[in-house]
Amino acid sequence: MPFADLKNDFVFRRIFAGHPEILRGLLNNLLDRRGDQTIEVIDYLPSEQLPLVAGAKLSILDVRCRDRSGTTFVVEMQLLHVPGFVNRVVYNACKAYVDQLQAGESYARLADVVVISICDFALWPDAEQDAAVLPRVPMLSRWNMTERASGNQEVLQVQYAFLELSKLPEGRPSGGADLWAWLFVHAPELTEMPADLPPGPHREAVQLANEATFSRLEMEAYRKVMDEIQQARDYGAAREARGRAEGRAEARAEAVLAVLAARGIAVDREARARILACTDGAALDRWIARAAVAASAEEVVAERPSGTRGTPGG
Repeated sequence: MPFADLKNDFVFRRIFAGHPEILRGLLNNLLDRRGDQTIEVIDYLPSEQLPLVAGAKLSILDVRCRDRSGTTFVVEMQLLHVPGFVNRVVYNACKAYVDQLQAGESYARLADVVVISICDFALWPDAEQDAAVLPRVPMLSRWNMTERASGNQEVLQVQYAFLELSKLPEGRPSGGADLWAWLFVHAPELTEMPADLPPGPHREAVQLANEATFSRLEMEAYRKVMDEIQQARDYGAAREARGRAEGRAEARAEAVLAVLAARGIAVDREARARILACTDGAALDRWIARAAVAASAEEVVAERPSGTRGTPGG
């Protein structure tokens, strides 16, 4: 009895777009909504009223929530499979806030917006926070505007919550947001329903992730999204590797110029452009060595390297 990956965009929508009682449980846990702030009513926004299979590519779920006190707010949920999307998250949040109004409508009609991002990676890795002597960001973090001097938090119109699944501690939690995180990570490893998983939204979500309940079309949509996620990860990894290589080349090019400058050797515009355009690590290493002894910049770049960024040269 294999279970599907809840982080898969299609499976996420199959469970949470079709079962508001399960989504309420997830939202109340992730946003820590209790008492009068407990979410009781969820309305799916019109853009999400799509067939599940047709919506397999969509990674954002938009809902309007009302809590026990009568306050309404908008929640956007998204699954992030590769790093580098904080700007996209902020953009989506601001767009969701602005798009609530038609031209000429009163600003008083605007409801607060909360964007929840479930990240299959660390946005703020502990090692980087430690190196910068900054407090570690917890697995589930919540963000909003705060006035620096007083700590006042009156500007709450746009808020963010991030669940960084890579920070999940060992052992299975008993409930709440931590148990949701555990299920997002470990559901695909399950071969049967855990006997001690308590009744409620967590258990119902796992039941709906049972692949035995999928139709043929749903299984095809699930596998298609799995392929798309892997492609996105491969692209992200290749882009990151390319960025690291370009960063190393840029640092070497700057080293060539630094050595020439320290020796008081002038570098004309053409030579500077050629040095900075080079992406050939071996050639840059040779140029660094030459810069230490050459009488001119032209001697340093006497041969054309195999990799450049398109700058012409001899």
